[in-house]
Amino acid sequence: MKLFKTTAILSVAAAGLLLAGCSNNNQKAEKVQTKISKTTTITFWNAMVGPSQTKLESLTKQFEKENPKIKVKLQYQGTYEDIRSKVLNTLQSPNNLPTIAQGYAGYFYTPAVGGYLVDLKPYIENSTVGWGSVKNSKILPDLLKGAQVKGVQYGMPFNKSVEVLYYNKTLFNKYGVKVPKTMAQMKAAAEKIYKKSGKKVVGAGFDNLSAYYANGMKDEGQNFDEKIDFNGAASKKVIHYYADGIKAGYFMIAGSQKYLSAPFASQQVAMYVSSSAGESFVKQGLKGKFSYGVTNRPSTYNMPRGADLFMFKHASAAQKTAAFKYMKFLASKKSQISWAKATGYVPVNEDALTDPSYTKTTEIKSPAIVQYSMKHLYNIPSSKNSEYTFRDVNAILENILSQAKTKNVDSLIKAGKAKFDSDWKQ
Repeated sequence: MKLFKTTAILSVAAAGLLLAGCSNNNQKAEKVQTKISKTTTITFWNAMVGPSQTKLESLTKQFEKENPKIKVKLQYQGTYEDIRSKVLNTLQSPNNLPTIAQGYAGYFYTPAVGGYLVDLKPYIENSTVGWGSVKNSKILPDLLKGAQVKGVQYGMPFNKSVEVLYYNKTLFNKYGVKVPKTMAQMKAAAEKIYKKSGKKVVGAGFDNLSAYYANGMKDEGQNFDEKIDFNGAASKKVIHYYADGIKAGYFMIAGSQKYLSAPFASQQVAMYVSSSAGESFVKQGLKGKFSYGVTNRPSTYNMPRGADLFMFKHASAAQKTAAFKYMKFLASKKSQISWAKATGYVPVNEDALTDPSYTKTTEIKSPAIVQYSMKHLYNIPSSKNSEYTFRDVNAILENILSQAKTKNVDSLIKAGKAKFDSDWKQ
């Protein structure tokens, strides 16, 4: 929480700088330089670790080999929150900003409205540097929209994931349980498993409580924004679905474990909803103890997570062109298939998403179904406090759900409303 408070203060300070005369949102469209005539170096602030970092390094070396006049300096900066904090703190000295940075659109709201970011549309539509049109880019439209701030294409989708349902195939067969396709079916399946196991196996859970709430509210017809009444009927319905299951014993939350992959591996929980990017950890944790399956999240909407790439205006014309060529390379069909198979992220490229070399891979199971999970994507709006509030919902819901067995849930929801509302107004 200290980090969020710090970045919130920085946001206010940065906003003050913007109002002081830094804003240039009304400038003419970016003029695109189409040739790189001499060696050009770009810097990339990123948050990739482990296999993702290794694969990013490999792709970057391949890009540099294909583009010998462009050098890419990969600079790991910690988490997306860390990158957000450093970007906001560096706005006072824009020449110290990187060429591109990785993060959520909501985290880049302040630099976007302040005129520090490059509108990527002219680059996308340039027939030499880009694809000639947005359509020709083959990037999923919903993902492009999610990388916009106030309708401007500041971000380029890169490492994305959607939520899927991991389930214990062995247990499902043992108890004659069908794989749920709706939230109502998930509840029924969870209850059945809990009872048939003699209350030894919890039926289900959700890793990301923020995503659980945002998707649930969208299924109820409400966008995740400041208009939500956290204590309203729709919100209570979403929260009670989970809380009632916890009180009855057939649902659980990750709590201090942070992720449900561990109790899933030890067969304490029979199924759970989590990121498609986590399948490698699921597979690794099982060690062949039982057979698992992966299917669509049992809801209408599915909110993509993962980061986009943003370019800063302080860069030279050559650096901007070099940076966009790098973005284009990372978003290409070939790169996205390679990236997705190595990391578990889903392809942002339409052709990659449906290519047999991805969908029929035997390394992990999610590629066979994620294209269906992405039929109804939902992006939370990129506003000043949207990402901050979204993140904080996890703590608000965890507080409610962890006390569901001992306290009045409606009273806890009412108390949570005060924090939810203040997050939007900070």
